[in-house]
Amino acid sequence: MLTFSIVSHEQPGSVKEIDRPGCGDDQLIVEVKSCGLNFADLLMMKGTYQDTPALPFTPGLECAGKVVDVGRNISGIKIADRVAVFGGRDGLSQYAAFKPEQVTLIPDGVTYAQAAAVQIAYGTSLMALDTLARLQPGETLLVTGAAGGVGLTAVEIGKLLGARVIAHARSADKLAVAEAAGADVLIDASEDLRARVKALGGADVVYDAIGGDVWEAAFRATNPGGRLLPIGFAGGTVPQIPANHMLVKNLTVIGFYFGGYMKFAPEQVQAVLRKLLGWCAEGKIKPHISHQLPLAQTNEALELLRDRKSTGKVVIDLWD
Repeated sequence: MLTFSIVSHEQPGSVKEIDRPGCGDDQLIVEVKSCGLNFADLLMMKGTYQDTPALPFTPGLECAGKVVDVGRNISGIKIADRVAVFGGRDGLSQYAAFKPEQVTLIPDGVTYAQAAAVQIAYGTSLMALDTLARLQPGETLLVTGAAGGVGLTAVEIGKLLGARVIAHARSADKLAVAEAAGADVLIDASEDLRARVKALGGADVVYDAIGGDVWEAAFRATNPGGRLLPIGFAGGTVPQIPANHMLVKNLTVIGFYFGGYMKFAPEQVQAVLRKLLGWCAEGKIKPHISHQLPLAQTNEALELLRDRKSTGKVVIDLWD
């Protein structure tokens, strides 16, 4: 079988031929059809991600495929089931072993590429905005990096929850993608974010995937009693949060890492993923896949993320 292997944090990955994994009693083997790429894969390859495995390893946090073997201690999953897998690694292998709690059945009408694309980005946005920030109908949601992998889903989820959505992105083309996903107001990255948002009445909830100066501007444009979610730091700078301003404006900053829930509350992750895959089957959400490439072009696909040349998701197909 083929896998995308990382043997050094300083070198690009490479496609290698390795043996197919055996199936343990508490595992299942998935023939992986599609793998969604994430910015976290880049961090993992550099060795700077919070859950970076020991070398060598295969990245690919989320994937989808067909079950081809089931351990004798597993029930409720059978051979030939179509499954979405939030495994945290190994998604860029043609065959991989996973635990049953990492797997969610794919409903009819959802493709492998969609199932691979919907998990982390949509899961992050749904749990962050609904469960944690408790976004309410009529509130104003500011989404930075609004055309990226997680940002675009926040626009879509925010509209489903009844919010007015302000989208912030780097170009007219990316803003057009956010607008197509339902954004009500568009702000180009060249504009004064703080001034524009304040002129619009301020933000009640901020979903920030950029960090740095963008976070600071969004923080200062948040209404009293607002909630802020630092989702990622694609701009490269982790912001420092002024506690005195939080105190004066009664702000809440919510730390949230979706993958962390797999360790202490995997049942919550599965509930979120079942809901999202159901919404996908019903057409309520439509994963935006800007690039779909073969396994041999994984390094080029990762460059699209690194250079911010993609919108929505980049998906790798594992089989020709």
